[in-house]
Amino acid sequence: MKVRKLLSVAMVLLAMASMAYATGQKEAVPAGDAKVIVLRLAETHPADYPTTLGDMKFAELVKERSGGRIVIEVYPGSQLGQEKAVIEQVQFGAIDFTRVSISPLAAFVPVFNALQLPYLYRSEDHMWKVLLGPIGKELFASLEPSGFVGIGWFEPGARNFYNSKRPVSKPSDLAGLKIRVQESELMVGMVQGLGAVATPMPYGEVYSGLQTGVIDGAENNWPSYESTSHFEVAKYYTVDEHTRVPEIIIGSKISLSKLSQADQDLIKQAAIDAIPYQRKLWAEREKASEAKVKAGGSIVTVIADKGPWQAAMQAVYDKQPPAVQYLVKRIGEVQ
Repeated sequence: MKVRKLLSVAMVLLAMASMAYATGQKEAVPAGDAKVIVLRLAETHPADYPTTLGDMKFAELVKERSGGRIVIEVYPGSQLGQEKAVIEQVQFGAIDFTRVSISPLAAFVPVFNALQLPYLYRSEDHMWKVLLGPIGKELFASLEPSGFVGIGWFEPGARNFYNSKRPVSKPSDLAGLKIRVQESELMVGMVQGLGAVATPMPYGEVYSGLQTGVIDGAENNWPSYESTSHFEVAKYYTVDEHTRVPEIIIGSKISLSKLSQADQDLIKQAAIDAIPYQRKLWAEREKASEAKVKAGGSIVTVIADKGPWQAAMQAVYDKQPPAVQYLVKRIGEVQ
């Protein structure tokens, strides 16, 4: 009986040891004397998109510089949810980071609407001087009361008009055209100010809308115009660069507060250092998309003088609250 009892105890201990081993395999693996800190980043774009690859570069730099102690796992393709829902989860610490357009973020921090205004920047370089200068730092600081931490910026590309009817070289050429816009008061105001008919529509319905004539056109950047095959049904593309809506990586204030200041600084610097890589990939993707749509028969019109287009937006600017108008003035003064 005693032998049986000892055998039973031994078997129980062996089983417990096996369970402990199995559980240990799922825990963070030690890096030196500390366990790995695993953080999650939500991304809406697919795995091969320049923005997602920029996320991965950011994660790679964090892992490398922390000696493998901090690991950021990137979840592309909306695996963790759509943008608005993910932003809310970051706010409450359920997700650690996300890369989003500032458009949905402006619902949480309204001053970000300034960066969406049409014909705001003189050029791509002007935008980056704003984002990486004092104004960009102030915008990051404005996120904190809402529970976010600004981590870094990514290149968004410029959005341009395209349509199925005719070449557009001046605002009056848009008159009467039904142009699909995002469900945004700002975008509706922009299109109406240019004399077109603003038609809010889900993004996934744009191709069929163009094909059937429900809409005459839409607006987006080169890669989106190409990857959605919109160029097949709307061959007139006008490079007016009406908006450059920055992409932003935000972190959860709750998640980051659990890290040391040194680790927070390491993460922020890694995001800044990932920008040139993402911008290079974006430029390459834009060129490839432009070449593809031109080969497919698209007729491209480049707007050299944006003066008349900017003048048509005065009513849109006049409607903005004082804080946004003040920020716009400062952005215009950046050289």
